Amino acid sequence: VTGASTGLGRAFTEMLIADGVRVWGTSRDPARLSSFAVRHPSLFTAVALELRDGARAEAVFGEADRAAEGFDLVINNAGYGVFGEFAATEFATWQEQLEVMLVSPARLSHAALRSLRARPAGRPAGALVNISSLAAEFPLPFQAAYNIAKSGLSALNESLMLETAGTGVVVIDFRPGDYRTDFDGSVRRPQTNPTPRMARAWSAFEAMMRSGPPPAHAAATLRRALLRHRSGTVRTGRFFQAVMAPFLARFGSLALKRRVQARYFNV
Repeated sequence: VTGASTGLGRAFTEMLIADGVRVWGTSRDPARLSSFAVRHPSLFTAVALELRDGARAEAVFGEADRAAEGFDLVINNAGYGVFGEFAATEFATWQEQLEVMLVSPARLSHAALRSLRARPAGRPAGALVNISSLAAEFPLPFQAAYNIAKSGLSALNESLMLETAGTGVVVIDFRPGDYRTDFDGSVRRPQTNPTPRMARAWSAFEAMMRSGPPPAHAAATLRRALLRHRSGTVRTGRFFQAVMAPFLARFGSLALKRRVQARYFNV
């Protein structure tokens, strides 16, 4: 589980440990995972992983995979937000976010699938879960690279579902909406003088995060999906985001979808 120290990653880790699953959890700072190691020394191993260095991240994954004698489940969860106008923010900021949240997860997905395909005969096939977002369908204003990364990750998941069909390997495109985590508190905001539209969008974003379901709700949804043992897309969150909005987007026009989004964020 990447990004296991906070938010959804922490909830996924707690859910797996509660089921008696041996977990390798990652963080840039393994000290932030110490509570798991103290409470569950036989079920948890902390791993230092920095997604900004894709080659090193892949090497660390390989070392952990070999130590575990092959992971049965890989959850690509780690990520962060950047809030700002696309043109007013240095492109290097967006490029770094795409490396961390799209290129490196794709690289780890590549390594994970190679390992799953190399499993000995008779061992059950495993699962790859990439944590995308409902932002792949409903982009967040002033978070362009986040939207690109999540859309790209969902496209990767769709590709892998096709490629792994019939192999027994499960690929899950997990798309959470707003959850009550500390994600908004960790979002980088490089612009020192936000416009009124940005201020309104940020207020709406914060309000939605504060009013969202607890992370344990997402973990329970993922657990049910894993127990079904089949690939697919899983949307989760408050009812409007996870059920009604996709329904309206499917049967409504793009123009309607854009109007609803603009209204939603007060922009």
